[in-house]
Amino acid sequence: MRIFGVDPGTGKLGYGMINIDAGQLKMVGYGCIKTPTTMALSQRLCVIFKEFQKLIKEFQPDIVAIEKLFFARNVTTAMGVSEARGVIVLAAALADINIQEFTPLQVKQAITGYGRAEKGQIQRMVQKILGLDKTPRPDDAADALAIAITCAAVASKWRGKNA
Repeated sequence: MRIFGVDPGTGKLGYGMINIDAGQLKMVGYGCIKTPTTMALSQRLCVIFKEFQKLIKEFQPDIVAIEKLFFARNVTTAMGVSEARGVIVLAAALADINIQEFTPLQVKQAITGYGRAEKGQIQRMVQKILGLDKTPRPDDAADALAIAITCAAVASKWRGKNA
C-alpha cells in the first residue's frame, strides 16, 4: 500500500510518500511544492494543483493523507491554506484516490505517543521510524511523512516494527 502524506500550504506544500510492504514502512520520496509569494493566490493554487497531479501520476498512491487545519489566530493564513488543501482534495478525488484526514494532535500522538510533542521530536521519530540517515528537510516534507505514517498506523497495516 502506498500512502501520500500532505502538509498543506500555499507557499510551501510538503509531501511525502511511504510504502507499506510486509508490515514494514519505507520512504519512497518527499519534497515540497513551492510557489512565489509575488504570484496571485489563484495562480499559486493552479501551480499546486498541476504539480500535485504530476506527483499522483509519478507515485500512484492508494491513499492521500492530509492534515486537518486548526488555526486559532491567523484567519487570513487559514483561508489560503484551506484553499490549498481543497485543491489537493480535488486532485485526489479526480484521480479516485481514497482521502484520509488527521489533526495535528492525532499526528503527534501517533508518531511520538504525546499530543504536545514539539516539531523536532516528531522529525526525529520520522527519521527513526523510516530508518533514514538524516531528518527529512524541509520541515514541511517531514511533517507530510509524519502524516503518512499516522495514516499507516491508523490503517493497522503497520505495527511499528522500526520504532
